[in-house]
Amino acid sequence: MAAMRIPATVITGFLGAGKTTLIRRLIEQADGRRLALIVNEFGDVGVDGEVLASCGVENCSADDIIELANGCICCTVADDFLPSMQKLLEQVPAPDHIIIETSGLALPQPLVQAFAWPDIRQRVMLDGVVTVVDGAALADGMVAADLNALEAQRQADPELDHETPVDELFRDQVAAANILIVSKGDLIDGAAGERVTRRLNALTDGTTPVMITRGDTAPLKAIFGLGLEDEAFARSEHFDHHHHHHDDDHDDDHGHDAFHSVVLRLPMLDDHEAFIRNLTATVAEHGLLRAKGFLAIRGKALPLTVQAVGARVDSYFGGTLKDDEGRLVLIGLKQTDMAAIASSLGGEMIAGGMIAGAA
Repeated sequence: MAAMRIPATVITGFLGAGKTTLIRRLIEQADGRRLALIVNEFGDVGVDGEVLASCGVENCSADDIIELANGCICCTVADDFLPSMQKLLEQVPAPDHIIIETSGLALPQPLVQAFAWPDIRQRVMLDGVVTVVDGAALADGMVAADLNALEAQRQADPELDHETPVDELFRDQVAAANILIVSKGDLIDGAAGERVTRRLNALTDGTTPVMITRGDTAPLKAIFGLGLEDEAFARSEHFDHHHHHHDDDHDDDHGHDAFHSVVLRLPMLDDHEAFIRNLTATVAEHGLLRAKGFLAIRGKALPLTVQAVGARVDSYFGGTLKDDEGRLVLIGLKQTDMAAIASSLGGEMIAGGMIAGAA
């Protein structure tokens, strides 16, 4: 059986945008999963005092990799990204998900290209690029709350481009994103939220999903897809409205935080390439946030593992199926027409409902 590849997510955004809050919440909500974080400095994610042990890998200093009390591990980029990734992949047990944090002052494309490196590509699958945007600042017409601090951060790093205007760097990070997270949604009203969304949609031609988060809540399942591969088979074979709609009463107050999640059952496919083309078009048409699961392909011993984040769709043969039918978990905004998506993909909805923004 081919091993499942480890999903990796790149998180970018300017100083003060809310990356640290998002990452710390992710650590808190790991729920038994072993997360690996690649950051510039341990202090960036506030792990001081939470260190349990060093990594225990030969020739690996505790200054490079540390283990947190909840089993997650944290790694700094000592010399180069690839050696840092290789150190993480040597961990036993291996991480369940890798998170790479960048400053937003350097474009994530070099990181994205690094996932094509043979030693990395065989073990890791790029889940997507998440750009965190300061919603309160953007509502006021600024790309960051403290432009002076941002510029000081840039000038302090000799390896960064000091000439490109900050507004252009912002446009570049937005363009690189598969999902856009607007932080500090509790500090802006509905009209301001709509302005922010329109501005971001104008930069992406509306092709990149925009999520507005409030306070320290974040739709971790929608952003990172944690546990979706298990959920594809664990969810009920029938709609359980009482269980899955317990958050519906909050929709009016937390409209930005509610997401629709369904599980599709799919028949064995004859042409997986045609299905991937159809999925790519369907994701773009309906603005689906995420799709993840396994497909049964006629004539193939292994299932096709499929993962879509925004407009990015990837697949490879690997994993396991419990029967000869595929399962695909879909996550969209609460207004997403899941029935139309299911019809387009030729699947049957077997479970679904609303999920809270706090994951």
